[in-house]
Amino acid sequence: MKKKMEHLNAEEIKEKSTKTISEFKSFIAKGNVIDLAVGVIIGSAFGKIVSSIVDDIIMPVIGVIIGGIDFTNLSIKVGEATITYGTFIQNIIDFLIIAICIFAFVKIIDRITKKKEEVAAEEPPKKDEQIILLEEIRDLLKENKNSKKETIK
Repeated sequence: MKKKMEHLNAEEIKEKSTKTISEFKSFIAKGNVIDLAVGVIIGSAFGKIVSSIVDDIIMPVIGVIIGGIDFTNLSIKVGEATITYGTFIQNIIDFLIIAICIFAFVKIIDRITKKKEEVAAEEPPKKDEQIILLEEIRDLLKENKNSKKETIK
């Protein structure tokens, strides 16, 4: 490894680092990376909303339904170690509730999107004014050509 480093001169190192920086800039500037960053930020904010729905609204209702059982306090002591399997059970329940909420949210968004697509598909595409004018000119020229043929006969 040292032999390779010794053979590289300062100019080659500068050239390679400039190329790497250039590639990194083009990678960051791509739309996909920016879209992904926005998605992650919005996803984390949405995750907080869903967690609040689960923790503050749904779980208390489930607690009342199942008689106030709190899974987080369930644990087993094995020697010196304490295995808190109740927290694991609670996390599984939280996951399932969050998955159901996200599923419902996606279904609602799909319905709204489909309705918009159906409305857009029903509306005929609007023609440009120049195209309409050109079609009128074409039709007038055809009429004029047909009327000349009839007068010649």
